[in-house]
Amino acid sequence: MGRVEGGMKCVKYLLFIFNFIFWLMGSLVLAVGLWLRLEQDTVALLGNEGAPENFFIGVYILIVAGGLVMLVGFFGCCGAVRESQCLLGSFFACLLIIFGAEVAAGVFGFLNKDKIIQDIQTFYTEAAKDTDKNSTLVVSSYHRVLNCCGSRSSQSSPCPSVSPDSKDCETAIEEFFNSKLFIIGYVGIGIAGVMVLGMIFSMVLCCAIRTSREVI
Repeated sequence: MGRVEGGMKCVKYLLFIFNFIFWLMGSLVLAVGLWLRLEQDTVALLGNEGAPENFFIGVYILIVAGGLVMLVGFFGCCGAVRESQCLLGSFFACLLIIFGAEVAAGVFGFLNKDKIIQDIQTFYTEAAKDTDKNSTLVVSSYHRVLNCCGSRSSQSSPCPSVSPDSKDCETAIEEFFNSKLFIIGYVGIGIAGVMVLGMIFSMVLCCAIRTSREVI
């Protein structure tokens, strides 16, 4: 059985190192996704019954992507070490599928970013209009976590736990969730760039393995 030599051997070890880093990145993405899902402030704002789930859908996609990246990185390491065309081909196909899904999710998130924030703002304003105990707790959570009070149209809601110069809650909600959505976007862009490099390396090594075995 032929084995790659020379420059392609360097590509082999580069691919192995790349996949190990890729596996670490998957771990990081998974950790970021779990942090966004379990963070105390986010849970306090969206963990109530009736709260919009659009934001958490994006977080769940991030968690699944992180787990898949870890799995794919492991198979990529095995494929590089064993010089297996089958594993490298599977690695390429998995990267392509994840890349496509990530692009689709990114486009969906970008197009619906304003709607996600608007749904959360609407949830707050509707809760502020109700007087039942659950709605009062929801409104209090928003005031406490975001240090805000009332809406843009009216700041007459009693907010004893926040400072008098606090901003309105609609603006605070927009700023808070924009920062979270930017984290998801930056992580997604970083992974996409790394995946493109992985697909290039895997195809170069796969072609080199095929050529070396044809020569032998």
